Amino acid sequence: MGIEIEKDPGGIATITVDYPPVNAIPSAGWFELANALREAGRDRAVKVVVLRAEGRGFNAGVDIKEMQDFAGFDHLIAANRGCYAAFAAVYECEVPVIASVNGFCVGGGIGLVGNADSIVASEGAVFGLPEVDRGALGAATHLARMVPPHALRTLYYTSQNVTAEQLQAWGTVHAVVPSNQLDATARELAERIAAKDTRVIRAAKEALNGIDPVDVKKSYRFEQGFTFELNLAGVADEHRDAFVSTGGNLDTSRNQRKDS
Repeated sequence: MGIEIEKDPGGIATITVDYPPVNAIPSAGWFELANALREAGRDRAVKVVVLRAEGRGFNAGVDIKEMQDFAGFDHLIAANRGCYAAFAAVYECEVPVIASVNGFCVGGGIGLVGNADSIVASEGAVFGLPEVDRGALGAATHLARMVPPHALRTLYYTSQNVTAEQLQAWGTVHAVVPSNQLDATARELAERIAAKDTRVIRAAKEALNGIDPVDVKKSYRFEQGFTFELNLAGVADEHRDAFVSTGGNLDTSRNQRKDS
């Protein structure tokens, strides 16, 4: 359980997230994930990274129950800094990162996937930001890399989810496949990238980051400032307490966007 990294002779590093039951990552886990991504990128034998998860879904964001178990702001600060570190580590990883998304990807998961270089997903997988329902803000920076501008605003204000199939139609998701084919599909794409000259691919990753129109680290940090304000005002605690009091269940089926 936790974060595991496996490297093969072909230059593919697979990083697996495993925090049952829904992969809501505790504060320390975000930093561990960031370290694994940066270590993989620094390894000159690694040509590409596949980021995947075990269990019911890819990621359910931060562990809100952990956050509410402690008084004060220490765990909030740790979670925010951990997310910042992990999102940046995906983006700045020296080799391409393929996000292999099973089931659902919500909250902080959007920060990981939105900063990835390529995305493959299982059929019916859903993506979304429930931040407004949790009294927080964040990762709109990353969702904006995945959906059109007005869709971003509607999804964000309503906490709606969008399906992998819709994201594929928008050109965001590379492939949507049955869940039992997901790992193989991610692997196939990784092998195609690993077959290239890694010196060129590493240069390409740096070049593509350099021409991005938005500084994702600065933009996300700006968003986090409003989350801090909502916490100081007591608004965020109200919403997180309500979430925990209802059992903290993740409902990934409701409010899905119905685009065809």
